[in-house]
Order: sequence, then structure tokens, then C-alpha cells
Amino acid sequence: MRIILLGAPGSGKGTQSQRLIERCHIPQVSTGDLLRAAVAKGTELGRKAKPIMEAGQLVSDEIMLGVIRDRLSEPDAKRGFVLDGFPRNLAQAHALDELLAQLGQPLDAVVVLEVDSEELVRRISGRRTCRRCDRVFNVFTSPPAPGEKCPQTGGSHELFQRPDDKESTVAERLKVYEEKTRPLVDFYAARGILRKLSAEGDVDSVASRLQSVLKDAMKG
Repeated sequence: MRIILLGAPGSGKGTQSQRLIERCHIPQVSTGDLLRAAVAKGTELGRKAKPIMEAGQLVSDEIMLGVIRDRLSEPDAKRGFVLDGFPRNLAQAHALDELLAQLGQPLDAVVVLEVDSEELVRRISGRRTCRRCDRVFNVFTSPPAPGEKCPQTGGSHELFQRPDDKESTVAERLKVYEEKTRPLVDFYAARGILRKLSAEGDVDSVASRLQSVLKDAMKG
């Protein structure tokens, strides 16, 4: 199963991707995670991406394509994948089509997760990441459980807010999404593989609706 999850920052793409990979036994290909790893390691791509990400902008197509090409070439992506955070514009969508054609792995479905803008701001600004184990929490919806320990240190999670999750940056991220990523909805709708999904409500309810949508897509 080869799937793209579309949606604004904070729409739950990462969370729902995790549910899918556990159920379908295919890898989540998250460009956000790959880019943050590149930044942390100080790779050439990471050094180029760091200032752009901190300003709430999207990195160049050249950087994104380099990251995604490497990831899809790994053995565990041969059986399928869930793409999270890519493509983000029409140029990337066309480039992805070419890449998947070369790999002989056409897309099965594209699902857009839809959430109210005020809820998106609340979700994103509430994100916190543990410096030690990289686990992501939300102070509003999913804080660490009482007494929960970091698996890396055995102590409490050392939480911090990433620069691109700060409320002052969120508005810019959502603006960029509307301008550059929204056109993908029309692009994939024209190809007949787009499915829309309300991503509001608790995680389990959204996951259940997503499973139903994908079953219908595979039947089609």
C-alpha cells in the first residue's frame, strides 16, 4: 500500500502515519523527521535546511527530493510506504510521479486530513519534544503520563518547544501551506485517488475513519 497523507501542520499526519505503519507493516516516510535528523547530524542537506525551517518556510525542492529519493530507495520501502510531509507543492508532486514510475510503485491513495484553523494553532503551539529520546508530546492533548520516565535517561522527560512550533511561527507555516500545498488537493482529485477525511476528534476516532477511507480506496 502506497499512501500520501496531506494536511496542514498539526492536522495529525504524523500520528495517523504511526497507526498505519503499525497496522500495515510499512514504513512511515516523514520528510520532517528526515530533515530534522539531517540538521542534528550537520549534514550538507541539514545545514541548508536549518535556517529555512526555523523561519517557518518550506525547504527547496532540491533538498526535499534528495532526502525522499534516498529514503524510498531503502529496502523496507519496497513493500509500500506512508508519505508524510511530501509532496508539498505541484513541482514536487510531478517529480514524485516520475520517481515512483521509475521505481514501479504508483500511489494507491492520497488522503487529505481536514482540521479547523484555530484547532491547528492550538495543536501545534502545544507540541513539546524530549531532548533525550525525541518523543513528541502535546501539553494540551497528550502530555507525559504522571511519573513517566524518559527511556534514554531514566528521569523525567526534558521537554522543549521546537522553533517551528512556536505560535509566532505557526501562522506563517499555515499561510505557506494554503499557498503552496492546497493546490495538491485539486491535483490528486483530478487523478481520482484523493480522499477527504475530517481529522477532528480523538486519535482513535480519526484512525477508524481513515481505515474505512483506505479500504474504500483500495476497493476502487
